Amino acid sequence: MSLRAALGIALFAAVVATLAVTGPFLSGYWLAVAYQTLLAIGLAYGWNVISGYAGYFSFGQITFFGIGAYTTALIASHTSLDWRIAALAGGALAVAVAAPAGAIMLRLRGPFFSLGMLGLAQTLRVVAASSGFTGGGTGLYLTATVTPLAVYEWTLAVAALAFAATVAVDRSAFGLRLRALREDEQVAGTLGIAVTGAKVRAFLISAAIPGLLGGGYAMYLTLVDPPSAFSTRLELQAIVMTVFGGIGTLWGPLVGGVVMSQISEQLWARFPQAYLMIFGGLLVVFLIVVPRGVVPAIASRRRGGSRSARASGAPAAAAGAEP
Repeated sequence: MSLRAALGIALFAAVVATLAVTGPFLSGYWLAVAYQTLLAIGLAYGWNVISGYAGYFSFGQITFFGIGAYTTALIASHTSLDWRIAALAGGALAVAVAAPAGAIMLRLRGPFFSLGMLGLAQTLRVVAASSGFTGGGTGLYLTATVTPLAVYEWTLAVAALAFAATVAVDRSAFGLRLRALREDEQVAGTLGIAVTGAKVRAFLISAAIPGLLGGGYAMYLTLVDPPSAFSTRLELQAIVMTVFGGIGTLWGPLVGGVVMSQISEQLWARFPQAYLMIFGGLLVVFLIVVPRGVVPAIASRRRGGSRSARASGAPAAAAGAEP
């Protein structure tokens, strides 16, 4: 690991510690803003593992968010277990569902995988809306009293876990195998990479994170219904933030999550009627200016500056060496 990467990770750890300490001092509004930002960052990191590193662009990772939300709500409603245990159970069930689902869905490639995942999410949304066990279209109302601060702390911990998991993927041989799959899956297979195992493992990681976040979201809203549990808005938000920050990068979801969350919040507060139009226009402009994302654009500019400095320094050194 390079010194720059180590310093960046240390800085991230310091920020997480600061957020944990300052959480109790945040007001209701700022606590809500901080929670929404952390939720977006966590979802973006979860999506980035399967779609950024492995190259399987998914429109259905919200499936596991919904599973986590409903599992937590059902356990909290029918048992006396602590809601955090219920949320852990929701994450575990999301992974349990993702194992067979991934083995099936990951046989598809390109738009077929994207549409397949979208279909899976919508199928579970319809099942939840038509089942009496889940409260149908009305949903489940939670009577358990959980403070927003407790949910904020839970979401902060999951977002930090998502970042740590991405660091492990980004700096490991497993991450290299995923990048190889993203570039050319057939060639990667001929090089001895266990293609199916690597894909499913990435899929499980990308399912666990939204599954854990969904449990906190259920307790935050105190209501779980199909539109909130299988929210297309949250799914698209995670995708947009990752693409804006830099898909398949360590820092992209963090940069995109923080920047786009704050822009979205300010636009919604000041221009509630024209919010979506302005936000969409800004997004188009950003993607035209930095099509690969903010983080890759900054990295490319730094590399270009370093090469220019070396190139300009070489003639000067040669001139200085002349008698």
